[in-house]
Amino acid sequence: MNVQKGGVGVSGEMEQYYRENGRKVFLYLMTLCGDADTAEELTQETFYRAIKSLKKYKGESSVYTWLCSIARNAWLEELRKRTKHKGEEISELAEDTAPRPDEAAESADGRLRLLKKIHSLPETEKELILLRASQELSFREIGEIFGKSENWARVTYYRAKQKLARGD
Repeated sequence: MNVQKGGVGVSGEMEQYYRENGRKVFLYLMTLCGDADTAEELTQETFYRAIKSLKKYKGESSVYTWLCSIARNAWLEELRKRTKHKGEEISELAEDTAPRPDEAAESADGRLRLLKKIHSLPETEKELILLRASQELSFREIGEIFGKSENWARVTYYRAKQKLARGD
């Protein structure tokens, strides 16, 4: 596939996008699904969909933000296909939260409890927290990924943080 778009071959353009953003898209998907194999499959699916829809990309957001939107949609489709809810799987894996004698283990337990809380949030809030914390995206970029405003991203993030602090 070497369709021309603005003087640059689509395959060459996508290769550049992949070199610049492939690892970041993979890490974003890892934060969502927590499984390297699934994240790798979804990364490939993301770039496949990006190739198919490259003509629709208007450059109104960064390439990374555009790819994250595609990745998010691929993840949501994957979630719909699954029979078990991800939160149930995590709670099964994280049953033992008893503190350990040394400080490092206590810290690990705290992180596990926090991750469990994050994964128990509604999907949108969970994604928003993970995008902000692990990908360090701006509220504007997060809003673009969700097709919402920057203000919506700020307010939703604040409310999700409040839920985590309260332990809802």
